[in-house]
Amino acid sequence: MTELTELVEHGQLFIGGEFTDPLSTEVIEVISPHTEQIIGRVPHASEADVDRAVAAARRAFDEGPWPRMALDERIAVITRIKDAFAVRHEEFARLISAQNGTPYSASVMVQALAAMMVWDSAITVARTFPYEERRDGVLGPLLVRREPVGVVAAVVPWNVPQFTAAAKLAPALLAGCTAVLKVSPETPLDAYLLAEIAEEEGLPPGVLSILPADREVSEYLVGHRGVDKVSFTGSVAAGRRVMEVASRNLTRVTLELGGKSAAVILPDADLEAAVAGIVPFAWMINGQACVAQTRILAPRSRYEEIAEAFAAAAGALRVGDPLDPTTELGPLVAQRQQQRSLDYIRLGQEEGAKILTGGNVPASQERGWYVEPTLFGSVDNSMRIAREEIFGPVICLIPYGDEAEAVRIADDSPYGLSGSVWTADTERGIDIARRIRTGTYSVNTFSLDMLGPFGGYKNSGLGREFGPEGYGEFFEHKMIHLPAGYREA
Repeated sequence: MTELTELVEHGQLFIGGEFTDPLSTEVIEVISPHTEQIIGRVPHASEADVDRAVAAARRAFDEGPWPRMALDERIAVITRIKDAFAVRHEEFARLISAQNGTPYSASVMVQALAAMMVWDSAITVARTFPYEERRDGVLGPLLVRREPVGVVAAVVPWNVPQFTAAAKLAPALLAGCTAVLKVSPETPLDAYLLAEIAEEEGLPPGVLSILPADREVSEYLVGHRGVDKVSFTGSVAAGRRVMEVASRNLTRVTLELGGKSAAVILPDADLEAAVAGIVPFAWMINGQACVAQTRILAPRSRYEEIAEAFAAAAGALRVGDPLDPTTELGPLVAQRQQQRSLDYIRLGQEEGAKILTGGNVPASQERGWYVEPTLFGSVDNSMRIAREEIFGPVICLIPYGDEAEAVRIADDSPYGLSGSVWTADTERGIDIARRIRTGTYSVNTFSLDMLGPFGGYKNSGLGREFGPEGYGEFFEHKMIHLPAGYREA
């Protein structure tokens, strides 16, 4: 498998459930991070296109059949979309790899198959969710209803475009909401596959629009008076801006933001298992993942042994063409991301950290936005490379003394999204998990289960995705007071 040989071009936008001409002549050119050549062109949605999409979603929610369908009817449509996605999952994976540089093998698993799991898990949650319940109130019987929140603006990033789209669209649509999906200008091509599927599988008019656009248009969408709910995934800085703009209309917001997660290796850990379990999730998506285990905490008693093992594993990662099935680490999504990683590598050395492996642009790549898988040793948790989200293949190995210090270091971060602990004593690992303020934690593994809540503490975000907690983000709560003595017929 090699790079895309033909330019992928789309001349229309998917607005209100149909492909239609854009209201602007502006075009997005999609650049391969491997070849640095143009591989696709799509229209750049304008503010006027946002107005059309929101108006269509508003009509579909206020007047259309979708929110008023029986749950089983909505589930039937979403199941068809999920099944059609499954048939085309390799096509999705290939396009995503070509756009953002994720190795194809990872795109199949992390980008495509994981997105399918999100759609499937949302259906499972929707079937058992308590949409209406009776309660005994202080003043009499109550009926508590959960009703769809309305028009959802779903804004997704370039690193896992279909996974994050599914995380927002699956629960929103199943809840009975309508949605405008704003996709990144770096990765718009796979979104057209999703639009084709939505059209073919019978999603009613107005229920879904998909708009490729930049940050300015995103801001316009987030601040639109016709939007009832914003679900955003991206950087902390962008999340703060989303919250600020949405607050003008008191629009409900869910934010899934950054991370600087710590993998804690306890002294009794099986090192071979820890290396095998951590490395794929430290350098996942070429280090461009909010949940990546970017700080590895090692006991001083085994520090040299652990440093040697991780340096060897990182140095052995196969770097190259993301569409080559044997590639384990591809290019970063854009030249700005490559430069960002190289700047942090320089900064880390200035701060006194030592490069154990990597640290340069790989000599094997004559073109493309590549950075070698890089591991820093002798890192203090106060260094910027240990505190700031680099979003590249740069990992910190941090020594600690006792278990209390390991917990303190892991928790000493402005973020709180993910983490893991590696130990021969599972109960001890669970105790560590309970003590660290982070939204998702794993013991002797790394996992993200779509039937449980996913989200962050601190600067890692607001609200949750996945599971009944994430599904509940797309509902309003209504309390109905019933007359004393009322009994349901």
